[in-house]
Amino acid sequence: MKSILDKAREYEAVNGRKIPSEKRPAFHISPYVGWMNDPNGFSWYKGQYHLFYQYNPYKTQWDSMHWGHVVSKDLLHWEYLPAALAPDEEYDKIGCFSGSAAELPDGQQLLIYTSVDHETLEDGTVRDIQTQSVAVGDGTDYKKYEKNPVLTGQDVPEGGSKVDFRDPKIWKGKDGLFYCVVGNRPSDGSGQILLYSSEDGFQWKFVSILAENKNRYGKMWECPDFFKLDGKYVLLTSPQDMLAEGMEYYSGNGTLCIIGEMDPDTHTLKEENHQSVDYGIDFYAMQTVEAPDGRRIMIGWMQNWDTLSHRCEESKWFAQMSLPRELSVKNGRLYQKPVRELDAIRKNKTEYRNVVVKDKPVMLKGVQGRTIDMELAISPEDKETGYGKFIVCFAQNEKFHTELSFCPEDSVLKLDRKLSGSRRAVVHEKSCLVNRKTDELKLRMILDRYSVEVFVNDGEQVMSMVIFTEQEADGISFQANGKVKMDITKYDLV
Repeated sequence: MKSILDKAREYEAVNGRKIPSEKRPAFHISPYVGWMNDPNGFSWYKGQYHLFYQYNPYKTQWDSMHWGHVVSKDLLHWEYLPAALAPDEEYDKIGCFSGSAAELPDGQQLLIYTSVDHETLEDGTVRDIQTQSVAVGDGTDYKKYEKNPVLTGQDVPEGGSKVDFRDPKIWKGKDGLFYCVVGNRPSDGSGQILLYSSEDGFQWKFVSILAENKNRYGKMWECPDFFKLDGKYVLLTSPQDMLAEGMEYYSGNGTLCIIGEMDPDTHTLKEENHQSVDYGIDFYAMQTVEAPDGRRIMIGWMQNWDTLSHRCEESKWFAQMSLPRELSVKNGRLYQKPVRELDAIRKNKTEYRNVVVKDKPVMLKGVQGRTIDMELAISPEDKETGYGKFIVCFAQNEKFHTELSFCPEDSVLKLDRKLSGSRRAVVHEKSCLVNRKTDELKLRMILDRYSVEVFVNDGEQVMSMVIFTEQEADGISFQANGKVKMDITKYDLV
C-alpha cells in the first residue's frame, strides 16, 4: 500500500511535467503543480540552496499541507525535487505547516515544522492543535522523529495559545546551541514571539518571550525570523489582521520588521525602529538564509491572502515566490536589493540618457518585454517648475497595462493593476510614501511573466505585485504631467 507521501510524489511527477516551462515564471519559484504558499526551510546544504514550501499538489487551492522542495546553486535556476513531507502521522494529519531547516553535527539536515492535529472539546467543538515536530534527512528524503512532537502546548508560557503556536525558524548559535523562534498568541489576543533553545535540535526548552505585539501591529504574528545584521538585531514577522497606519501599514495580512538591540540578560528584543518589509500588494511570510559568503538573503510568498481570486483559472499551478533579496540595515532601516546573481542573466543592454518625458506617451526602441531588469533615474527637467506626475506603463498593449506612478508634491509612489486583465474586484493598487533627499528618484523594476517588483532608491523600499496579463502585452511607455528628465538602462533577463 502506497504511503501518503508516495502518492503525492507520484502525482506531482506525472502532472508537474505537463506544465510547459513557458507557462511558468521564468526565474521566480512556482509549485511543480497545484498550490504554494509560505517559503519553508530556506537553507544552504550540501553545496546548494534548498527551499521548501507549503504545498498542495492536488489542486490550486489551500488544503492538506505538504512540503514541496526545490534546490538551486544560483537562486535563479531551480530544480524540483520530490515532495519532502506529507501529513501522514496522527500528530500532523491536518497538515505539515510552516517551518525551517538546519544542518546537524552529523551532516544530516533537520527540518522543523508545525504539525497540526484536531482536538474535540467537552462541548463537541473541534479545534486545531499546533505543535512543533522534526524530520531528518539527506537533502531529498526525510524521516520523522519517533518522539514527535518536540514542542507542545506544555512548552508555551502561561496564557499562550496552543491553537496559535506555529512557524518555527531555527538557527545555530555561536555558542553551539540551536535556537528557534515560534509565533504564538498570548491571552490579549494579539501576537508574541517565543524563543527556545536546544543542544541537539530534538529536545527543546523555553528561553523567553522575545517580542510582544500588545495589539500594536495587527493580531497574531506569523512566520517569524530573527537574526543579527550590520550590528543590529532584526525581527521579521507577518501580522494578521493589521489596521492601516497612513501608508506604512495597510489593513489585512501584512509584513513587519522590527530593528533593535538584544538584551543578553532577559533575551528580549529592545525595539528601536519598525517598518513594513514590502509596500506592495503581494508579499507575505518571508524567510531568510545566511549564504556561505555571509549575505543575509530573504525570500517571500509573492501573494496575498485577500486576493486569492486574482488568478488564471485554467492554470495548473498557483502562486510564486519573490525574487531572493539581499538584506542590509542602514540608518535604522531594512534595505533590500535583488540578489547579485541576477546580473549574470542580464542580456541585450539598452541605455538612454537625458530623455525628456512630457504629456504624450513615449516608447523607446529596445525598451519592452516581460522578463526584464530596468533601472530608471527621474528628476524634473526644470527644477523651478518641477512636474506633477510621472507614469510608467508596462505589460502593455492596446487593451491592458499596469501602471507605476509618482507624484513629487506628496512624494507618493503607486502601483496600479486595475487594467491588467483581472476579472475580480480585488485589491488593485497600493501606494508608499517615498523618503526623498534629492530631486532624483531611482527605481529598479524587475519584471517576470506574472509579476513586478519595484526597488526604490537603492532598496530603501520595495513594492511587489503579481499580474496575469497575457504575455503578448509587452509594451512599456513613459509619460509625465510637466517635464521629466529620465535616464534608463534596460536588460532582458535570459
